[in-house]
Amino acid sequence: MIRNYLLTAWKVYTRRKLFTAINLLCITLTLMVLLVVTALLQNELYPTGVEGKSDRYLQVGTVVSIGKGGNATRHSPLGYKLIEKYLKPMKTAQLVAAVTGPRTVSVYQGDRINEVQMRRADANYWKVLDFVLVDGRLPTVEDDTRGRFVAVINQSTARKLFPGIQAVGQPMNIGGQSFQVIGVVEDTMHLNSYSDIWTPISTDPSTEFRNQMWGDFSALLLARDASDLPAMKAEVAEIAKRVQFDDPKEWTTAIMWGDTKLDFFARGLLNNEQNADSGAAMFLTIVAVLMLFFMLLPALNLVNLNMGRIMERSSEIGVRKAFGASSSQLVVQFVIENILLCLFGGLLALLAAKGVLLWLEGSGLIPYLDVDINLAVFFIGLVLATVFGLLSGVIPAWKMSRLNPVQALKGAA
Repeated sequence: MIRNYLLTAWKVYTRRKLFTAINLLCITLTLMVLLVVTALLQNELYPTGVEGKSDRYLQVGTVVSIGKGGNATRHSPLGYKLIEKYLKPMKTAQLVAAVTGPRTVSVYQGDRINEVQMRRADANYWKVLDFVLVDGRLPTVEDDTRGRFVAVINQSTARKLFPGIQAVGQPMNIGGQSFQVIGVVEDTMHLNSYSDIWTPISTDPSTEFRNQMWGDFSALLLARDASDLPAMKAEVAEIAKRVQFDDPKEWTTAIMWGDTKLDFFARGLLNNEQNADSGAAMFLTIVAVLMLFFMLLPALNLVNLNMGRIMERSSEIGVRKAFGASSSQLVVQFVIENILLCLFGGLLALLAAKGVLLWLEGSGLIPYLDVDINLAVFFIGLVLATVFGLLSGVIPAWKMSRLNPVQALKGAA
């Protein structure tokens, strides 16, 4: 039966090559856009490589401070004191790392000034994330506690600042501070690892950050096992209830959540920073609905094209009905034919999406982007192609199956 469907589909789609080409173009372009978006989302929400342990860690990026009587609310990244005093003693976490967000700094080299992104991080940061070390070494606890002015840079920055020479061991003047390069790592684009330069927290020009409840830090909480994440989330929520601000009369309540990657993005986009539910399910639903709507218009165009094929095949339908073919059999056949075309278009879309991603990586529009079409994206592509085939094929197939045999044999719909 399947063999007959395949042979029939091949003959139908080679009969009118222009119609087939238009169909394929529409299918390929639509699915290509969806696959590029899917690959980017999958790369960010479920990363591999540097942030490959993301299934084992949570991140606390924001503390919501509520004033007395609930009249004032402040949303801010964490201060180092908040992490040091309340999060680092956590019982359910194997490691707690503190890291600032990327800041723009100036690197002075003679008469040259380069603007780069820099983070300050503690030693645990290098244990939570899996940077690929190209040369030299990574910072240690001793570097941090002794306040050594050492720096790690990525490959692109090494080539930019020290062309043609080994970067490790070279001095750097960053914002008036003198650092020595001790390591070079591969470029990375992920949320918690993106930067050009990393230095120890203790190299901050001012020690005031150690006394701040609000600041520019986020905390990464590494679990011993992924099964410990619910307990870690619960402990973070309990810790927030015990937080005492420097002025407890002005700020009475703190709200913090330990979030997975998906939770973190959903909470920020849906503004659920005061709710335990990050809105991850809603976020994924919105993404799915948007994808469905994006497919809807091209699917309607394909419906019109497929309706044209109905008129050409009316005699075939009449013959098959005269020999006892049921409407359901005809619907199944025509839907399968359309799905097969969409699957072929999906394969072309995968190749096109790979080309677009390679272009994005080389264009520099998204710094240090490194994303690929993996098995998860490939599977999603097959699902999208099947859904697209159903959306654009069911209505023409149903109409085709409803033709009166006598009228169909005469070539009339």
